[in-house]
Amino acid sequence: MFKIQTKCTNTNARTGILNTPHGEIRTPAFMPVGTRGTVKAMTPLELDELGADVILGNTYHLFLKPGMDIIRKAGGLHAFAAWNKPILTDSGGYQVFSLAKLRKIREHGVEFASHIDGSRFFLGPEESIRIQRELGSDIVMAFDECTPYPCSEKDAAKSLELTTRWERESREQPLADGQQLFAIVQGSVYRELREKSATELVKIGFDGYAVGGLSVGEPEEDMFNCVEWTVPFLPESKPRYLMGVGMPNQIRECVARGIDMFDCVIPTRLARHGSAFVGDGGTIPVKAGRFADDFSPVDPECDCYCCRNFSRAYVRHLLNVGEILGIRLLTIHNLHYYLNMMREIRREIEEGSFKVHA
Repeated sequence: MFKIQTKCTNTNARTGILNTPHGEIRTPAFMPVGTRGTVKAMTPLELDELGADVILGNTYHLFLKPGMDIIRKAGGLHAFAAWNKPILTDSGGYQVFSLAKLRKIREHGVEFASHIDGSRFFLGPEESIRIQRELGSDIVMAFDECTPYPCSEKDAAKSLELTTRWERESREQPLADGQQLFAIVQGSVYRELREKSATELVKIGFDGYAVGGLSVGEPEEDMFNCVEWTVPFLPESKPRYLMGVGMPNQIRECVARGIDMFDCVIPTRLARHGSAFVGDGGTIPVKAGRFADDFSPVDPECDCYCCRNFSRAYVRHLLNVGEILGIRLLTIHNLHYYLNMMREIRREIEEGSFKVHA
């Protein structure tokens, strides 16, 4: 289902096509995050027009609201959200980390107290894969535990043993026709654990492999090292996905290290806080007072809808008076920036001009 098209001669970067029942994903790809069945402030039409091939949803959050009864009645997540392109769903493993105060880890999964109303429920490999099967996502993620940072090597090893068992159990669960199951390599920032995790997961056999447990507070260099340690142990013929990363420079660095897929909340989150990506990956605080009478586009070199039609002064005004349009315009701009960056990276790889630093 994954076909490599072009390989870079001086790095591990490559372009490819990942086929799914809802269409092709051109790699390297960036996946806008739609945790609750929507990419914040965006319509599906706008995402399509920006060139998004795939979006990401979250098992834990969709299970709680609206709940599986509603999504089943709607005909699955694609129909419910009116998104006809591919969807990848996270397994809920990240919430084992992010909601640590609301859960207890057991042998076969995790007991959660809902962050919404405190009600208790259990999520393990069987439950997570069943939920994702009913959601109808194109790419299903195995259930794992995302370790915190810092994490001792002893604790990371103990977590990895449990995670590997959960991922093996995930592989044993039935999927819907056409669904692909990706494994998640864990092991914190420890080389031997990362290599062990990758080796054991490849033996089990999955449709793709993710590098997880990063972007949780570790130094950037540790993140790059973990990718470098892991990629050589993954099959060249399968897609590689770096979860939760990242900034534009991090994406370029990790494309060069052989990563094919990325997701991150940064472009939409920073838009909601009034920041816009410009130029070579830096940001400007559009809300700042110095832009009050700046009638130039948010980014003079950008051709997105926001930059073609509105000024920094106008967008700043919208943000400062609490108008929703301000957030929407910056979200459109930031996602355009990221998706255009991925188009440029693919073009550079195909033309043989790819460099880590644009």
